[in-house]
Amino acid sequence: MGQTGDVGEGNVTVGLDIGTTSVKGLAVDDDGHVLAQVRVPHPIQVPAADRFEHDANRAWRDGVRQAWREVSAGLHPVGVNIVAMVPSLAAVDARGRALTPGLLYGDARGRAAGRPTGAPGDVGELLGFLRWCHGEAPDAAGFWPAQAVANHALGGRGAMDSISAMSAYPLFDGRSWDEAMLAESGVTADRMPEVVNGDTPVGEVAGAVIGPGGIDAFAEQLVAGAEEPGDVLVICGTTLITWAVTDEWVEVPGLWTIPHSSPGRTLIGGPSNAGGLFLNWATHLLARGDEPDPDRVPVWSPYVRGERTPLHDPDRRSALDALDLTHGPAALRRAAFEAAGFVVRHHLDLAGVPVRRLVLTGGGVRVPEWVQALADCTGLPADVVAVPEGGALGSAFFARLAAGLETDATAARRWAKVDRRVEPDSAWVEPCARRYQRFRELADA
Repeated sequence: MGQTGDVGEGNVTVGLDIGTTSVKGLAVDDDGHVLAQVRVPHPIQVPAADRFEHDANRAWRDGVRQAWREVSAGLHPVGVNIVAMVPSLAAVDARGRALTPGLLYGDARGRAAGRPTGAPGDVGELLGFLRWCHGEAPDAAGFWPAQAVANHALGGRGAMDSISAMSAYPLFDGRSWDEAMLAESGVTADRMPEVVNGDTPVGEVAGAVIGPGGIDAFAEQLVAGAEEPGDVLVICGTTLITWAVTDEWVEVPGLWTIPHSSPGRTLIGGPSNAGGLFLNWATHLLARGDEPDPDRVPVWSPYVRGERTPLHDPDRRSALDALDLTHGPAALRRAAFEAAGFVVRHHLDLAGVPVRRLVLTGGGVRVPEWVQALADCTGLPADVVAVPEGGALGSAFFARLAAGLETDATAARRWAKVDRRVEPDSAWVEPCARRYQRFRELADA
């Protein structure tokens, strides 16, 4: 935690982002300059290979309160907003405290409603979560995702924004919760979160209005600066997310297509498990060593907990290909980072749209090996954002909407700033291209 800039004359807002491994918080001024930042870590709980959960009280309540106290100290913010990943769900009591673990995306208990189709907002996973939580806590006062739990922790109201709720379509249709679908899980609509528009305050804390929340990846996209056709937004977080920007609506089997925040633009791509969750695990196993030979690196399939887009295979597992006695720790580390680069390239090849540069955001941009591998494996220059905590930065802009300081979310693009450009290394591009072909053979097998 700490102050990172001079306190400006303008209104201060706070953005909080409940991530997979921490709550990140930023306090910013009117121009998006960071005045203070904080990171409150929390563990991922993996009680079995196919389970993925949080201690919801620690991550979604206590961590949020701590992050708010620390990042707002002495700054007198006028607004605060909290974004989080989707889907997530926990059963809560009348005080908003969790009675079950907080289930996260990819947990096998989401398969109880049938295998997801792979479409964004696929309701199968959330319905599976709901059925499991109701079975564990049938008398719970509510069944809330992280956004609603966090809003209640700060302001006492279990509400959430309509965009996050729409990720559960058709369980939520944009106006209300579907009572018939809920009844199949034994739940009534009054036990689901209250849903409000994205600019509607849901409470107040220490003089700051509380915005209703949002989806972390959407908040990142608003402030990253990937606006033009040919831009590729890559979110280097616990989840690796690839979005290619195009001016056409392109649909490809296995990928997601969603509207861009800018009119006339579309995003195609999706989330992958080949992000920080895989890389932190893989590199933790390996010591650093001498610089590897570009031609002497194995191929690492990164599916330690299955894969989302484009494979949609929760049971797929990781493998190392062509490993031999000449490979040391440095080659294996490089293989891990290349795996993330190959996943991004796989998404772009399938999308089939013109691309010209990567725009990198997320905590992973602080890892030079990861950034360089993304450039080398795609052959594209990589522009690294100035504020890696894009989810928290975008969330702070959402707080401005709730506080009445802004009327248009797309105005957040003025906060987008590039810190540096990383070019592909010519010594690595061709060897990476050869290994990518083997990666595709393994992925398509």
